[in-house]
Amino acid sequence: MPHHFHEGERAVQRRAGVLGTADRVSGSIHPEIPPRAREFLLEQPFAVLASRDVGGRVWASIVYGAPGFLYAPSAGLLEIDAAPVAGDPLAQNLAVGAPIGALAIDLATRRRMRVNGRVERAASPIRVAVDECFANCPKYIQQRELVTEGRAVAPASIPHRATALSIGQQLRIARVDTFFIASAHDATGLDASHRGGALGFVQVLDERHIAWPDYTGNSMFQTLGNLATDPRAGLVLVDFATGDLLQLSGRARVDFDPARAALFSGAERVVDFEIDAVRETTGAVPLRSYEVEASPFNPS
Repeated sequence: MPHHFHEGERAVQRRAGVLGTADRVSGSIHPEIPPRAREFLLEQPFAVLASRDVGGRVWASIVYGAPGFLYAPSAGLLEIDAAPVAGDPLAQNLAVGAPIGALAIDLATRRRMRVNGRVERAASPIRVAVDECFANCPKYIQQRELVTEGRAVAPASIPHRATALSIGQQLRIARVDTFFIASAHDATGLDASHRGGALGFVQVLDERHIAWPDYTGNSMFQTLGNLATDPRAGLVLVDFATGDLLQLSGRARVDFDPARAALFSGAERVVDFEIDAVRETTGAVPLRSYEVEASPFNPS
């Protein structure tokens, strides 16, 4: 059965002039997890999860474990044998029947795969009934070899919470080359995706507003399509030198003005993000990487 894009995805595809291309690549979206994808999941040490809290805010979270913690016991199920990071909204957002999005990404090989569905079991191992599964191209992924070292924060640790960015957080965001984004659609659920670019590709406008360029991709526009119907989104930034996590929840708007896009090298559009909530957790993830090879697709 062919995949059918929702109205937000179709609207963005139409505006970008890629309806035909989107239809051709839609065959890569499967209603279950293919065998090779199940093998890929077993190899990964972390994943990004998209969830929504009781107030409707969307969050992007990191979960991690020894390879094998992501496991598909059947084509229609994904199990995640990991607990949320202490203080992460994910712990409260996991409820039977709730939508959830998952991104598994191998930074060393620049491969990535998304699995979206509904929570069947909220306790570890988290069980997800799969609605769709698809791979993405390697564009804009900075190559990192991850190793496990150090220890994650103690269970009693509490993340620092705020409604705006500190100066230190602004400086950190202005230097990133990678972040992950969660978005939502009322009918089709939640999705987690990757965004990358050259160092400094994210622009900090002030303590509550950031912006980033949107580059050419696979023409399906799952993230931008979701944002076209529901602006609520979540971002998570991982510092792979320290294990620190910075989570932002807010609202995103896509700016299609060509003049604005021309201010960003290689951009086709610009996404503006207004921050409603900030959570920063020190040493939350025990995964480390100290050498980075920039993606050859990064605009100069």
